[in-house]
Amino acid sequence: MTLIDKLQWRYATKKMDATKSVPQEKLDQILEAIRLTASSSGLQPYEIYVITNQELREKIRAVSNDQSQITDCSHLLVFAAWDNYTTERINTAFDMTETIRDFKSESGTAYRQMLLKSYPNRDPEVNFTHTAKQAYIGLGTALIAAAYEQVDCTPMEGFNPTAVDEILNLKSKGLRSVVMLPLGYRKADEDWLVNLKKVRRAKEQFISWIK
Repeated sequence: MTLIDKLQWRYATKKMDATKSVPQEKLDQILEAIRLTASSSGLQPYEIYVITNQELREKIRAVSNDQSQITDCSHLLVFAAWDNYTTERINTAFDMTETIRDFKSESGTAYRQMLLKSYPNRDPEVNFTHTAKQAYIGLGTALIAAAYEQVDCTPMEGFNPTAVDEILNLKSKGLRSVVMLPLGYRKADEDWLVNLKKVRRAKEQFISWIK
């Protein structure tokens, strides 16, 4: 199967088979794809929580419109974005870049100072909106990586983020839950969506060429 074939195969799985587990090597590939994806200024302003604890997932399901994928999936991914940009967070990211690349450049130093002057002084909600958008870049990569590995998944916004933050103790870590992604395998005989044709706008209605 080509990548496009696998994207045709994927869908937002409505019923997962709780008896099937995603192999560790496939999970590792999906998580590594997220880690390697693009992020603004290379800051990676979010973290991934991989939840297998059933008691925690029951609690999360209770504040997520009782969506069964949360407890029936193999692994539940929670994308938790930074609640704000701070001087410490920005410096840590740039320090890591300089350490890994083993050099410090004038342009890099200037760019660091520009962000330090701008980001920490903005309204925290403005910054959170930005970090949350970065988490969605990671989500997009996760969807593609899961399809490539032929692992089913369902992106979820239908949950109470304040409640999930409390369950996972995210506030104390300067994080806020943004979106969730259960990973697992479809239970085809109980999933009403599994055999329906994928519906997408035609290329002519979706893509504009400017030459």
